[in-house]
Order: sequence, then C-alpha cells, then structure tokens
Amino acid sequence: MKERGMIFNGEMVRAILDGRKTQTRRPLKWKQTRFTEIGEREDGSNWPWSEDTEKVCDHWHPCPFGAVGDRIWVRETYQGPLFDYEHMESYLEDSFKFEKPDFCAYRADGKPAPEFYDADDNLHCGWRPSIHMPRWASRITLDITDVRVERLNGISETDAEAEGIDMEALFDSQDCYDCIADHNMTGRPTAKGAFKYLWESIYGEENWQANPWVWVIEFKVVPNVQDNPA
Repeated sequence: MKERGMIFNGEMVRAILDGRKTQTRRPLKWKQTRFTEIGEREDGSNWPWSEDTEKVCDHWHPCPFGAVGDRIWVRETYQGPLFDYEHMESYLEDSFKFEKPDFCAYRADGKPAPEFYDADDNLHCGWRPSIHMPRWASRITLDITDVRVERLNGISETDAEAEGIDMEALFDSQDCYDCIADHNMTGRPTAKGAFKYLWESIYGEENWQANPWVWVIEFKVVPNVQDNPA
C-alpha cells in the first residue's frame, strides 16, 4: 500500500467531511502514459483500454494517483502547528509532538485566518497553501476503492452527485441555478450541469468542450492513522 497527497479545495473538503463526496476526477496527462513502451496491439491500436470497458489496465497504464488499496491524504489550505505562548518552551524542547492535526486550523472550516508568531517573535495572520501541507498536518485519509478512465462528458447524474455536488444548495443559490439550468431540457439544474460548471471554473470552458480522458478515482474515508508522519 502506498500513500500520496492530493489537493482538494475547501468546497470539496467540506463535501468529503459531510460524506457527499466519494469520487474525484483528474485530467489524464499524456506524459504520464507509457504508450511508447506498448507498441501496437493485435488489432492495430496501442490503447491500454477499450472504449467498451474503459477500465484501467494497471500493467500498461498505471494511475499516477494510486491503485485500489492505496491511500490518499488530503492536502488543504491550513495553518499550523498553532499553540498558546505558554507552550513555547515545550515546543522548543520537542516540536515533534505538536506536529499533528490537533494543532492545526483549516480554512475549509470557515473560521477566520489565525494569528501566530514566527521564530523572530513577529505577529502574522494568514493561511498556508495546500501545496505546502506536510503529511502530519493532514486530517483526512482516503482509501482508494476503484480506479478507471472515462471521457469527462460521460459522467452520469449519479456520479456527479458522488463528486460532492450539493443539490439542495443549488436550489438555494439563484446565481448558480441560472448558470447550470440550461444544461437540462427541463430548465432545472442537474448534478451533471453543476459539475460541468465547477469543472469549467477550475480548468476552463474549453477543457470541458474538448471532452478529455480523465482518471476517475473512487474512495472512502478511513481513520487518519499516520504511520510515517514525515
């Protein structure tokens, strides 16, 4: 079993914590493929899957985000370790015991940016970007239960909801409602329409229109036991 860090924005972190998000889609980057090592198959193609099954063939095309049984630790915007000034002496003696989620604050929780002092006793206020989160600061661990590839536009309504789309919130947000209503012949918003809107906000409208291949990673939340907190 391997562990890999993966960045999630605040909205998706909240969806995971709420139990609404059990899938994530990530662009398939061709430089990560191994097609050059495959050569042509008997049917003249060199694709590692067929459009009928669209299942990942681990031997030919390993997913860079992990395989079934591997784990993902969530990287999110955070700050830490944070502790009261009275604990400074203890921290200086052994900083390792403060390197755990218990001493971190997370932006996804909706709280104001925390204040903290640096090594020079200067007061600061702000968050640390998710890309800089170390393993010990992660509070969420995911167990990969399935990996496959599919066309982006092929997402089903059920899978769109599994991406963390909050349909109740959509009906409460008129702006978002208007943006995604046109994707349904009934004029009402759908989870797929909302997912399209979300994807375009991250990768651009042209990316959705290109309908690229994407990795589909299904997961479940597991206890956040860190064997190697480094």
